[in-house]
Amino acid sequence: MTKYIVQGGRPLFGEVEISGAKNAAVAIIPAALMVDGTCRIENVPQISDVTLCLRILEQLGASIRTIDRHTVEIDSSRIRSTRTSYELARKIRASYYLIGALLGRFGQAEVAMPGGCNFGVRPIDQHVKGFTTLGAKVVVEGGFIHASAENGRLKGANIYLDVVSVGATMNIMMAAVMAQGNTVIENAAKEPHIVDLANFLNSMGANIRGAGTDTIKIQGVDRLRGGSYAIIPDQIEAGTYMAAVAATGGQILVKNIIPKHMDCITAKLVEMGVEVEEHEDTLLVRRTGKLQKTNVKTLPYPGFPTDMQPQITSVLSLAEGTSLVTESVWNNRYRYVDELKRMGASIQVDDKTAVVEGVDHLTGAPIQACDLRAGAALVIAALAAHGESEISCVQYIERGYEDIVEKLRGLGANIRSVEVPGEIEELEAHIG
Repeated sequence: MTKYIVQGGRPLFGEVEISGAKNAAVAIIPAALMVDGTCRIENVPQISDVTLCLRILEQLGASIRTIDRHTVEIDSSRIRSTRTSYELARKIRASYYLIGALLGRFGQAEVAMPGGCNFGVRPIDQHVKGFTTLGAKVVVEGGFIHASAENGRLKGANIYLDVVSVGATMNIMMAAVMAQGNTVIENAAKEPHIVDLANFLNSMGANIRGAGTDTIKIQGVDRLRGGSYAIIPDQIEAGTYMAAVAATGGQILVKNIIPKHMDCITAKLVEMGVEVEEHEDTLLVRRTGKLQKTNVKTLPYPGFPTDMQPQITSVLSLAEGTSLVTESVWNNRYRYVDELKRMGASIQVDDKTAVVEGVDHLTGAPIQACDLRAGAALVIAALAAHGESEISCVQYIERGYEDIVEKLRGLGANIRSVEVPGEIEELEAHIG
């Protein structure tokens, strides 16, 4: 098992290069199954979720060729199965995108129930609603989701999502790309990675309009062809490094980003007294004075992202005054708060609201990540804390952050990764 050892209390200085977006990559890679030919995907993040996605595609019969560290070529012309490995699919939440991709191209899919981070009920009922509206029969049996289209091909339809769901929007969009006729998805989510998936599919021959708005229109096509595509930069990774310098002080240049995607995060940091200078594809982030309180409520894009809630809460634990953080997207996403309390944070959680009373400083402690973004929040707290912190269960963090230890060391942080004895069963339990 791996742990991070952090000696806190150092401000961050330097430059950090942002990797490709995790939330886009874990949908675009399954979408490559729909392409009858070879597609070249660039700016692929080197994270464990991507590694799992590629392994699943290989198991299904795709040919994967690594061009360089961030570029892969995927040839799905010889897919031999539409049934995923149970052991692989259960380790990653994004495995549900395989349903839309396989169902859309082959008219059938058997995908193990997804795993990944567990921070509350994350139903896929809206995904199923979309598939059934498109003419699929969907049943859950033996730990697998079985989906099949009558006569082997879905039929276009009008679909209204009862709640704004990023996963359902992307999954239904994939399924509808090769359906007969036209599909309209209403009350669709608008996140940047939804637009990125649509752009990828369109570059391969799909006909999708309206991605990034609440109404997406799709005209079905008979096949997708090969091509090249580069994944957008990771909004949440960039926001995490911005939050880190907000907590520790210092100045960093965040490179390879789309500043417009960062507006919802930048606005809150500026309210807290952080200086942010926007350039063409970089942000200069500086914090020299005291952090100020603010209130944060997570909302679908373009609101403040739920995937930045733990990180901003970690920063607010060091701000002057009392802040309110309201989680309106997921239930039970405050499990990390007990770990921050071990470090001296003063936070009280009441249902979906956290009352954060800023403290003068945090103190290093042994702490444990409970999910991906919670793990990032603990890294931020450890960087700012007085003394040494030992962070365990870091496999959660490595699901979504490429080279986080090396990138932070490049900014002057005193952080190292160490291997420690541990039971294999314990590791698998946390991953699953």
